[in-house]
Amino acid sequence: MLNDKTNNNFFSTNKSLKFTSTSSLDTFNTKDDSSLNLSGRSSYNSGDSDVQLLNNSDPTTNAFSTESYNSTNGYGLINAAAAVAKAAGQNTFADVPDLGGNNWGADLIKAPEVWAHGYTGKGVVVAVLDTGVDYNHEDLKNNIWTNTKEIPGNGIDDDGNGYVDDVSGWNFADKNNNILDKNGHGTHVSGTIAGENNSYGVTGIAYDAKIMPVKVLNDSGSGSYSSISKGIHYAVDNGANVINLSLGGPSSNSTLESAIKYASSKGVIVVMAAGNDGDSSPGYPARYASKSGIAVGAVDSNNNLADFSNRSGTNKITYVTAPGVKVYSSVPNNQYATYSGTSMATPHVAGVVALMLSANHNLTDAQVRQIIAETAENSTQTTNSSLNLSNASSLVNQAIANTAGNSTQITNPSLNLSNVSSLARQVISDNNLLRIYGQTANNLTSQTISSFNNYDVSSLLSQGMSNDKVLGIHAETVKYLTSETIASSSNSDFNSPTDRTNTETAKYLIPAEGNNGLAIDESDVFSARRYANDGLRLRFSDRKFS
Repeated sequence: MLNDKTNNNFFSTNKSLKFTSTSSLDTFNTKDDSSLNLSGRSSYNSGDSDVQLLNNSDPTTNAFSTESYNSTNGYGLINAAAAVAKAAGQNTFADVPDLGGNNWGADLIKAPEVWAHGYTGKGVVVAVLDTGVDYNHEDLKNNIWTNTKEIPGNGIDDDGNGYVDDVSGWNFADKNNNILDKNGHGTHVSGTIAGENNSYGVTGIAYDAKIMPVKVLNDSGSGSYSSISKGIHYAVDNGANVINLSLGGPSSNSTLESAIKYASSKGVIVVMAAGNDGDSSPGYPARYASKSGIAVGAVDSNNNLADFSNRSGTNKITYVTAPGVKVYSSVPNNQYATYSGTSMATPHVAGVVALMLSANHNLTDAQVRQIIAETAENSTQTTNSSLNLSNASSLVNQAIANTAGNSTQITNPSLNLSNVSSLARQVISDNNLLRIYGQTANNLTSQTISSFNNYDVSSLLSQGMSNDKVLGIHAETVKYLTSETIASSSNSDFNSPTDRTNTETAKYLIPAEGNNGLAIDESDVFSARRYANDGLRLRFSDRKFS
């Protein structure tokens, strides 16, 4: 796999494993239908027979609204607080302070908000189909699933499931009960899902869930479709509620597809990595998320889609994003490491699904998929019946456009952005985004706004903006921002390079008085998805947005 702390990366040539000093990106690929190899990048080879971490789609099988899905990041960043709240039949959970440090992934998807309500994954079993798990690891040993029907070491298949002494899982790669991970990938994935909530190491997204180790890849990262398919059946038949597949490839396989359908029919949710080639659509098995399971792309700590992450594609599937760049987690021998890849994003989503099931154990695969899609970043839906700005700690992931139909409009002329901890990850419309960064906002004035036009994008360059901050904004939209909404903004108000408002949000930030009847519509911001203004670029600190 990869360890960017040492800048070493594993890659495979045929079936040999070597080290190279390339950038850390986890990868699996298969050379033929029977072999799955671990590569130095979290991506897939282009050969017809290669297999890795992927997903697909069928526009006729998803009932989710088209407004909330796009071909780049699908339904957007997963929102644990909204998803678990909806699963439990409650309003979206209120924000809590970020944990910070190596817990940025949990913070980004709002897992601490869920923990604050007592949902920690307890009673949920997550099968990790991977290179095995270091079940002796200090952060995992107390969260390893045990087959209570099996008597350890007696050489008898006590439970009659066809596997002798499968006390803590099964090794389908070597056809025995040794599920110990000597590679690191499976242990890293497991830590993200269910690392114990103690005073050290990593805290998993569902830290009270149990990990069922199912080894479908050998110590070199090689495996087969057959092993993966058998592993899925084993996990389902032995009590798993969620299956994590941080592996995949570009080729479809009917046996594997049937196994995923089997899991879905039994109420088991399969979460699959989208792949790391930077392709316009995912690979397999994640493409099967058109009908079953969930596909996952990777974002960094600023919620920017990783360049290596496969996109969601034009054919709509259940695709969301999660932290997958420089993710800190457990590796064998009580160690910890930072890996990158869609393999690292996938367990974040598997953890959220475990949290959902701990809140409502009766959810079906279809219900989980729908809730995940409806509550993710790009969704226009909200689980809150109203929005109270006086108590709001965040507008994150709230569908502001929907509030237009509420009895109370957001027209407070003294709206203070310091009352709102962040506008990060706010998405109302797929194609109409307005991005503002903290230091640049401080330099916007009524004078610079009034003279701003379609051909004057570069005029902001002279406003003394911080070198490490970027402003991406459409000229026709800027003039509707007022000094009242700008004056109190600060870095804490716009705390991330992914902070976004858009046309629907912006009009609520305009005081009711002094608005002069102006309103912003979709024509004011054309397609800012790539942070472009009619093809023009803003460039600061050598960063291009196009």
